[in-house]
Amino acid sequence: MGFVQGEGRTQGTLFPVTLEELIPDDHVCRVIDEFVDRLDMAGLGFERAEAAETGRPGYDPRDLLKLYLYGYLQQIRSSRRLESECRRNIELMWLLGRLAPDHKTIAEFRRMHREGVTAAGAELVRLARSVGLVKGEWVAIDGSKFQAVSSVKSVRERQAMERYLEQLEQSDEQDEVVIDSSAVTSALEKLYRHPEPEVAFMRTTNGFLPAYNVQAAVDAEHALIVAQQVTVQAGDNGSLQPMAEAAQAATGGPAQPIHVVADAGYSNGEQAEACEAKGILPHVPTNRGVNNQGDGTLFDRTEFTYQPESDTFLCPARQTLARKQLMRKDRAVLYAAQPEVCGACPLKSRCTVSSRRIVTRHVHEEALRRMQQRATPEAMRLRRATAEHPFANLKYRIFGHPRFLLRGLRGAQTEISLAASAYNLKRMVNILGGRKLRAALQAT
Repeated sequence: MGFVQGEGRTQGTLFPVTLEELIPDDHVCRVIDEFVDRLDMAGLGFERAEAAETGRPGYDPRDLLKLYLYGYLQQIRSSRRLESECRRNIELMWLLGRLAPDHKTIAEFRRMHREGVTAAGAELVRLARSVGLVKGEWVAIDGSKFQAVSSVKSVRERQAMERYLEQLEQSDEQDEVVIDSSAVTSALEKLYRHPEPEVAFMRTTNGFLPAYNVQAAVDAEHALIVAQQVTVQAGDNGSLQPMAEAAQAATGGPAQPIHVVADAGYSNGEQAEACEAKGILPHVPTNRGVNNQGDGTLFDRTEFTYQPESDTFLCPARQTLARKQLMRKDRAVLYAAQPEVCGACPLKSRCTVSSRRIVTRHVHEEALRRMQQRATPEAMRLRRATAEHPFANLKYRIFGHPRFLLRGLRGAQTEISLAASAYNLKRMVNILGGRKLRAALQAT
């Protein structure tokens, strides 16, 4: 018995197959097509959303947005690769009507439309809310490092130039210091030419590399990304309030109270208090300092009782620690006992190795305490199950490798907005199915 044989390459057919027949009804391309066609491109900030009456016709931004959404779904982010796919990929031929824009046009669209791409992603989140995929009751916030385009060498050279110019500025204040003007001019030119002046070294899984910190707010109902932001801060403790407010705005506005869960890296008393004032309840473990003096057996600050009516602390020996100083930089208030009282205390050897015991209290202590109480083991399990899954998909299912292709903070934000939209589309298709999601798009 022979093998299954294909048709001859020169064989004609009486009924030629059309592109429409080759794309199933529930295919993601049909979802992308329905979603983008319903967008108000001009209202979202896309340029040339309306065809010009004169001059050479340009490409419809709808077609280029469809191309990028499809490309990110297939781990195809390069403009040259997208150009190649337009000429050989049957799915793209159907999606774009056999259009094949050149790579410069493709790249320029992504470079120019950061705000438009982000706004289109927000429209997709609103669609998810309308079909019940986003509840907005529980939201998990997390951050992850994505490597920047700049090389380690170029960023080190830029930072060295910055240190050199800073030293010159300090030396200029001294008398009789000779400064080489040509060296200063050369250093300034190198700084101005650097394509990513904001990027810095951050700790990643591959060591310290030039990177950006990508923040994401994920709805707990179906793990859809409702807000995202690229930051240059390596730490997360300044991102609790902005990400929580962005999540609240995306899921219903200020009238909608939400619960936000995050890890201890987001511990920030000031921002927690601001969140509570806007109906956002943060569930975050607080970062607390420990008494590292002595041999580790000294009384911790939790052994001291705060007395709000007198704004003092009561120590384990029932002595009072009075308020002494407000440390604005650390956002803390310092309380101290009298040296003669501590010197005569029988518990001194278990309390402090100095002449008196000092305890600090955060300015927003009550907000931190409430936030800690809400950070139950169940809330932390919800955070792990919700926030970490989307980042794994963004890094290795959509990016293919956690590294940006576009330079600068604006370019990185554009890529994350496209990637988040592609992730949400794929997730929505997996949950509802292509036909049901298309029906929801047509209904809206």
